[in-house]
Amino acid sequence: MEQGPPGASGPAEPGPCLSARRGAEPAASASSLRAAPAQPGSHPIAVAAVLPAGGCGERMGVPTPKQFCPVLERPLISYTLQALERVYWIKDIVVAVTRENMGVMRDIIHKYQHERISLVEAGETRHRSIFNGLKALAKDQPDSQLSKPEVVIIHDAVRPFVEEDVLFNIVTAAKEHGAAGAIRPLVSTVISPSADGCLDHSLERARHRASEMPQAFQFNVIFEAYQQCSDHDLEFGTECLHLALKYSHTKAKLVEGSPDLWKVTYKRDLYAAESIIKERISHEICVVMDPKEDEEPVESLLKALKNELNDVKIESGELCQAGRDIQQSRLAECYNFVCMNETWKLLNMLEESNLSILYPVVVISVNFSDLKLVPLSQKMESLMWIRQSAKEMKKRNILLYGLIIDYSQGEQKLRDSLREGAIIIAALIKERSSGLVGQLMVA
Repeated sequence: MEQGPPGASGPAEPGPCLSARRGAEPAASASSLRAAPAQPGSHPIAVAAVLPAGGCGERMGVPTPKQFCPVLERPLISYTLQALERVYWIKDIVVAVTRENMGVMRDIIHKYQHERISLVEAGETRHRSIFNGLKALAKDQPDSQLSKPEVVIIHDAVRPFVEEDVLFNIVTAAKEHGAAGAIRPLVSTVISPSADGCLDHSLERARHRASEMPQAFQFNVIFEAYQQCSDHDLEFGTECLHLALKYSHTKAKLVEGSPDLWKVTYKRDLYAAESIIKERISHEICVVMDPKEDEEPVESLLKALKNELNDVKIESGELCQAGRDIQQSRLAECYNFVCMNETWKLLNMLEESNLSILYPVVVISVNFSDLKLVPLSQKMESLMWIRQSAKEMKKRNILLYGLIIDYSQGEQKLRDSLREGAIIIAALIKERSSGLVGQLMVA
């Protein structure tokens, strides 16, 4: 078994520090805006998680196991690990991975700065992989530094969107009942065919539920169940809750799960996952101001942006010279920057930070220009550095684009130009297109 570095609460996400726009009230840090999660139960519970990640992804139809398939150029399993790492009361996360993919998994842990991760070798089946993870937590592995938890979560490596409140509810129920699992309403009616391929009977959909992950168990309940498991169950079984019932005589509490608990199974699911992640990281935009910039066009663009993106939080401010610790910043998880003539400074600060490790960061350099005074060709030539720098920035997962807004027009045309600029900005942030990186657009 291999252990990753100990950690506190998951990957650090430091980014640039901004001062409030003059006249604005200081805002709280993003981390302080989130309510601190409650500890399950009336006293601290030792909680660990086991992720079987030894599958080959036959249904995906691609040579790469689905847990390692890239989503926004980052392996799917990394998103699942991040979701668990964010829950501070999960002490250890044990990942069961095949011997041939052990090196790949180590590289993922290192590159994306995952913490509290231990690796064990996967078994030939899902249940054997889970059993290996449980044995590591039970101190049945040599040189193990893991401690046996009171409650263990079992989750799928390819369900990246599990939220803390779901984990909390499952763990709390498992502590009380011995076992608990997430369920969802059935989408389709389940039928049973006869031996000749004809309909035998169907189940009443309203009375049945789909079993989902995560599931949680008092550790002794599930470990003893696996120790008594038949070879047939280890080879062909799929339901951990059933093992707890069959071998430990523990009836699981069923907890209603959220719609986001679906499992990435087919190739099309990767596109759906990418779409969800893009939408989640597009909810905040940071507009970086230049104190020397004329306020009128900037304020007009902000207004147009807010009209175009009425469901997106838009913050504005000036770059700080000091205090770059992300814990001091009010934009801890902002991955979208619209920059007014401060682009170089922002890019340098982003390069020094770890903000772009987990998600691609969009930087749009906006330039207001009177194209009657400065020809477009001359203005674009002065901004060629954007095209030249974009390729290097892309290596650091920073997507750099350029936008010129003509500020020489009449009032109505100017409003149209600003609205067009806002539409371009919104599209670049939502799509995060690597094909447009380095392009100079004109509104």
